[in-house]
Amino acid sequence: MPQSEQPNKQPWIAIFDLDGTLTWGDTLREFIVAYLRAHPWRVLRLWRFPLAALQFAADRDRGKLKSSVIRMVMGGDSRAVIDRYAEAFVGSLEPRKRFRPTALAMLEAHRTAGDRLVLLSASPDLYVPRIGILLGFERTVCTEVRWQGERLEGGLITANRRGAEKLRCLEEIRASYPGLPTIAYGNSYSDLDHMVQTDRALLVNAGTRARDVARKLGIPTATWE
Repeated sequence: MPQSEQPNKQPWIAIFDLDGTLTWGDTLREFIVAYLRAHPWRVLRLWRFPLAALQFAADRDRGKLKSSVIRMVMGGDSRAVIDRYAEAFVGSLEPRKRFRPTALAMLEAHRTAGDRLVLLSASPDLYVPRIGILLGFERTVCTEVRWQGERLEGGLITANRRGAEKLRCLEEIRASYPGLPTIAYGNSYSDLDHMVQTDRALLVNAGTRARDVARKLGIPTATWE
């Protein structure tokens, strides 16, 4: 429940997932596809993608797959080039078209109530912090990628921030705001790991399996348009 519905109470830490919760789609996929359109010769480097997909089928390591794709598409490019592209990409994300209106309304309700807004995403820091700024979050926690000097190496320097890793991040976030209650919004089965540990949670736009598990855990569900 947003803090705006609880007058005269202390602020909450409102933790929002990004892809599928705030947005209509997957921002990393959009970022990668748009980057390829801007740098079409890099499509040739995707010959390695079937190997990465086979590896993922064997180990189910989403972080490794994410890193492989980032390396294929952007590996070796300069920080200046990628930052310039990320700025243009995020600048093209019109809130009314790319973000769910209900999600933006919930975000604004928390902001109006004086709650502390945290964006927690498994997508990479190549662009996610810029989305955090765009939407007015005071803190962004996301998967971090490796650079070699001013060139993108593409490996992950943090764990892929989903599932149990989001739970670990939740504890760090709580430590930064001691004593404040937490409310989390997510959209996937993997988000339930940390959502079940918050004071309140709402699972939105989820599939059948995630909704069934959420109900068993006592987490309400909803559909955000």
